Amino acid sequence: MSINFYEQISSNKKKTFLLFFIFFVLIGVLSFLVSFALGGATIVGGLILVFFGIFTIIFALVSYYSCDSIVTFMSGAKEANKEHHKQLINIVEEMSIASGLPMPKVFVIDDTAINAFATGRDPEHSVICVTIGCLTRLNREQLQGVIAHELSHIKNYDIRTMSIATVLVGVSVLLSDFFLRVAFSGFRGNSDSKNNSFGLVILVLGVLLALLTPIIAKIIQFSISRNREFLADASAVELTRNPEGLASALEVISKDTEPLEAANKATAHLYISDPLKNTKGIWFAGMFDTHPPINERIATLRGQKI
Repeated sequence: MSINFYEQISSNKKKTFLLFFIFFVLIGVLSFLVSFALGGATIVGGLILVFFGIFTIIFALVSYYSCDSIVTFMSGAKEANKEHHKQLINIVEEMSIASGLPMPKVFVIDDTAINAFATGRDPEHSVICVTIGCLTRLNREQLQGVIAHELSHIKNYDIRTMSIATVLVGVSVLLSDFFLRVAFSGFRGNSDSKNNSFGLVILVLGVLLALLTPIIAKIIQFSISRNREFLADASAVELTRNPEGLASALEVISKDTEPLEAANKATAHLYISDPLKNTKGIWFAGMFDTHPPINERIATLRGQKI
């Protein structure tokens, strides 16, 4: 049964909120265990946590406000030329008007692999970047679908969402590491807690959670990223009124075996298709993917009703 793209947008927003809720619960439980483990040294431990918390926030803010320039520099992208990239700029202008967004800066990566990404903290400070492969190997309808997808990321504030997720992953890793240091240097609960089974259970659960939290947090982060891809696909159809444009573009991209040299682990989640994707023959591999299966995205697009 086909799904209406408005339902798809609503469904993915709900999933994202649920994942963030799980994220906060996870960090909250770990914070409680850290406080329990510190016991009498709560003030010192609290100051250390505050220090790391402030450091994480400052790092996140710097990354957030300069993410567009950082990512384009890391990707070796150059600003599009109005004469050489006339069709690209024209399509971005068309889709910007259709979406009601300000015209983003347009960049091009000199790489014949087919891929694209959007970055920036909000619609007023946004960038769309495509590879030369997009311009030479996709037709106008397909390129329009790709641009609409990237503009949808900007419209839906996906960069902001993923920035928050990144900060939460960082906090969870810091808390996990801090708890393990405290636990293995001598559990600092009160004497009663140390000598009874309750204290031992808390310690064991805390160590297990501290070891698993960074992994769980990453899985949640990747899951949020996958949901945002489905949301951007559905939003792109809302802009173009043409699901086949993006679906056929993704089909071409799925058959492209050329590696994107400009991509790395830090930027892979930004692209329309995972540039580092490799097939692993294990059942849980999909949990660590930054993108949903491209065939599933194509099928969803072709099953949507206008």
